[in-house]
Amino acid sequence: MPPYYNTLLKRHANNPIITPADFPYGPADAVFNCGQTMYGNQTVLLLAVVRADARAAVHVATSTDGVNFDIREEPFMTTVDDELLARFDRWVIDTRVTKIDDTYYIVRPTGGTANALLYRTNDFQTCEFMDCIALAHNRVPCLFPEKIDDYYWKLDRPSIGKPPDNPGSIWISRSPDLIHWGHFRPVLDPFGAWAGFKIGPTPPIRTDAGWLEIIHGVNKNCSTTRYSVGAILLDLKQPGKIIGHMKNYLLTPEMDYEHCGRVPDVIFTCGAIADHNQDRLRMYYGAADTCIGLAEGKISEIVDACLCA
Repeated sequence: MPPYYNTLLKRHANNPIITPADFPYGPADAVFNCGQTMYGNQTVLLLAVVRADARAAVHVATSTDGVNFDIREEPFMTTVDDELLARFDRWVIDTRVTKIDDTYYIVRPTGGTANALLYRTNDFQTCEFMDCIALAHNRVPCLFPEKIDDYYWKLDRPSIGKPPDNPGSIWISRSPDLIHWGHFRPVLDPFGAWAGFKIGPTPPIRTDAGWLEIIHGVNKNCSTTRYSVGAILLDLKQPGKIIGHMKNYLLTPEMDYEHCGRVPDVIFTCGAIADHNQDRLRMYYGAADTCIGLAEGKISEIVDACLCA
């Protein structure tokens, strides 16, 4: 089935590029919602893998062409090594990766309570747990890739109540050391037809025009819940200030692998990779909470769409 909507992100011809059948180390029910970044000349994905016995872990996958990936056998992340936090950490998925200087920082949620845990790595061979940096329910904090006015900054998605009836907005906070966070302020509430129930952030991408922020938006109706992806633009010096806002989505479920799976009608991303020299944005996304798709577009076109909306 060809896509019906003419959007600024185009699906790769090989989609889905990673499926549960591609996981070579035992049966898996899902390989989805991946953190993503560049490490040297390699594309690195932090795959959320749910096995047939319902155990979840994060595995590293690497690629030189961004399409064909080698998946490592040993998990990169499992339950947190902290006695008090471990009893809440039953669902190890949904990593967000931000490179600050020479260190890669990774934020992921815990299980049912949806606190946020911060890790760091320099090589994607091992990672070090740093601390819990958000209380429930805030499952998608995302770090900015540089300090602004001598502070680290992150975008949060606090929500009201417990899933699935928990609308959520995007907030911003700042920290002197990545551990202690405060100065919380609202940035954006749910809006429009495709993101009217809740929204959430990904790690911001610096452009000359502002911080490009890829967001997910959720719409609920009488028969289903639909997850789509859009974009906003934030001021470079005042990161809590919106200076551009796409009203339409960049990608919405259309293909069979996006409609059918463990959670139907879902396109969900934990980030995007920018190649400014080629004016290209690559977004690896979870499709129906089951497999991984790749969509690509021009950074300049997305920025212009934010500014012209």
